[in-house]
Amino acid sequence: MNLDYIKPDDWKIIEEGFNKEHVTASESIFSIGNGAMGQRANFEEDYSGDTFQGSYIGGIYYPDKTRVGWWKNGYPEYFAKVLNAPNWIGIGVKINGKTLDLNSCKVIDFSRELDMRNGVLTRSFIAEFEDGDMVKILATRFLSMDLQEVGVIKYSVTPINFQGTIEFDPYLDAGIMNEDSNYDEFFWEILDKKQEDNEAFIISKTLKTGFQVCTGMKIELILNDYIIDIEKESSSTDKSIKYAYKTLVNSGDTFTIVKYGGYTQSMNHPNSELYNVSKNTLNAAAEQGFDQLFEKQQKAWDKIWDTADITITGDMKAQQAIRFNIFQLNQTYSGDDSRLNIGPKGFTGEKYGGSTYWDTEAYCIPFYMSTKDKDVARNLLLYRYNQLDKAIENAEKLGFTNGAALYPMVTMNGEECHNEWEITFEEIHRNGAMVYAIYNYVNYSGDYEYVVTHGMEVILAIARFWSQRATLSGDKDQYVILGVTGPNEYENNINNNWYTNYLAKWCLEYALENLEEIKDKYPEDYVRIIQKVALDESEIANWTEVADRMYFPYSEKYEVFLQQDGFLDKELVPADQLSKADRPINQNWSWDRILRSPYIKQADVLQGFYFFENLFELEALVKHFDFYEPLTVHESSLSPCVHSILAAKIGRIEKAYEMYLRTSRLDLDDYNHEVHEGLHITSMAGTWLSIVQGFGGMRNFNDQLSFDPVIPKNWKSYSFKIKYRDHTIKVFKNHEGCKFYNESDTPVNIIVSGKEVTIFNQDLVIL
Repeated sequence: MNLDYIKPDDWKIIEEGFNKEHVTASESIFSIGNGAMGQRANFEEDYSGDTFQGSYIGGIYYPDKTRVGWWKNGYPEYFAKVLNAPNWIGIGVKINGKTLDLNSCKVIDFSRELDMRNGVLTRSFIAEFEDGDMVKILATRFLSMDLQEVGVIKYSVTPINFQGTIEFDPYLDAGIMNEDSNYDEFFWEILDKKQEDNEAFIISKTLKTGFQVCTGMKIELILNDYIIDIEKESSSTDKSIKYAYKTLVNSGDTFTIVKYGGYTQSMNHPNSELYNVSKNTLNAAAEQGFDQLFEKQQKAWDKIWDTADITITGDMKAQQAIRFNIFQLNQTYSGDDSRLNIGPKGFTGEKYGGSTYWDTEAYCIPFYMSTKDKDVARNLLLYRYNQLDKAIENAEKLGFTNGAALYPMVTMNGEECHNEWEITFEEIHRNGAMVYAIYNYVNYSGDYEYVVTHGMEVILAIARFWSQRATLSGDKDQYVILGVTGPNEYENNINNNWYTNYLAKWCLEYALENLEEIKDKYPEDYVRIIQKVALDESEIANWTEVADRMYFPYSEKYEVFLQQDGFLDKELVPADQLSKADRPINQNWSWDRILRSPYIKQADVLQGFYFFENLFELEALVKHFDFYEPLTVHESSLSPCVHSILAAKIGRIEKAYEMYLRTSRLDLDDYNHEVHEGLHITSMAGTWLSIVQGFGGMRNFNDQLSFDPVIPKNWKSYSFKIKYRDHTIKVFKNHEGCKFYNESDTPVNIIVSGKEVTIFNQDLVIL
């Protein structure tokens, strides 16, 4: 079903009225996180209806045994999964002995709000029981951006028409199962449980990987604004601890529980210290109290929004959507830990295992390096550098030699852990995305030192892969790349995917270019690198030959590069001629039929034109867009953003706007009927790109920052900021013109619509 219950608002995601059919979708949409951990928006109180319990900790994973029907040599033995962590948010609620459960009681005036400005989730409603007792509930929750191991819940109950007992039953439950377990296994071992006063802790260890986590809670009780002590009852099982606090409350009084909780884990602390750190951290949080933590939460998000925000006037749904996307990206990845990365679902679900894909390099890095300090994007590159040895091992398993590296399609620790042959071993273009990300970062930040100290080793290992993966065709007398899957996963095991071949050629040339640069300007580092990777002149000569003689399929008839050798053998029927009953084809057609069709899941040839726009004439971009976009069904979340950017470039503003809305409201409007599984976090970076690179026309080719702003007709204006090297630049565009502000202390040179402009310190330029 398409969602239509989310209310438009500039800064909030709002749900009004309780509908059981919306519960799992809302659990995804209202998810919260702080970069170190995250959770779906599950109810704190018991809920007996359909729900998807989900709390996740950055970097904690389990190698679930691969489940395939026919094992092939080279298959990875496991599929890495982000682990559904112990649940600390649970608070059972009883009213005069009756369990509060929205699945069984009458729910009145239900409202849920995700305050994106401050990173706070609130929920309020009135519950009426069969005997007529009515209570008002107000629940507020956030995961601290200041104390990243802490979350806090403030949960208040007010009797409306009776005097009686209210009981809070806060608990820790370490017996949580993954929704996507291949063999219905429990992935945790419970090591210890501790109970002290109003605190409780459970120490768990992941099976196989051996990560240890201490899940803790600390309880505070308030009656009408006064902290009170209540003697508790405690109970436990082998995997849980529960406390019970009961008191008599008059009609109109408010009984509140404040629950501080969270995780300390062995990636950050010694195993022996997890309990002490958890205890001290929760005590420090409680000492500050809810209000002070909330104030710090506001300040942290103010700092984020200062450079990350995009404002749109005249189109509230577009405004709400872009902020939702930016908000979720910042909840998912904070950038201060190079061991962490961005999973396609972030902390909002388990699909795709929570692992790292090439989405990070292709789509996410531009967002983070433009809205945060360069070290954030640098950490994403270091994530791959630190896994280079594993990438070389991955290539060795497939028969590659001499230090050639194949980065995994899906990974947690550098090992390949994806089990679909046509993707894992054929979708090798992701290797090129690793190199493009280095190029993109260095070109934008000016930090060439990264290439010298780290990046060059990655670039060379990938060049070795491409030179070995290409085959010299005796028939064509050119180098070909056979048996691949391009970005369009609706074609498998094809030959000479243009995007893959072009990326391979570019990677080889980029390696050669940087070897010369380092040899000329950093001779000592050049010797160090050459010796470390054992590179000789014959290998360098081979790279030159492969790059110079790479084959690209081309149609003289259509004057376009072909997606692959046999593309014109297909019946080229535009996607708009498909019936609604056929869409989406990945849910209605057999895989055989899809593979024989001309339909494209996401940008493929056009992905290459997006990456390398500066290497092609505008006329060529127009021809390729007009040829391929009508055949594209946009059934990947990563598809609309690229098409939006390119459509804006060639002046198709209505098409660009259509694609922008599709990418930005993909989850809010549930275009793909799957939001209950989690949000599309990595494609959200593409939403940001659709505005900044699409409508804003921002490019950074040849060490020069440029803009060519356009605006959709139904927007009054839009504005955004970017951090570029040592500058913060604000761009404002309306139908009358555009303005550029330099918020930095030094001047910056930019090009606007082909005109070179210098913006001086704290200067405003109106064009």
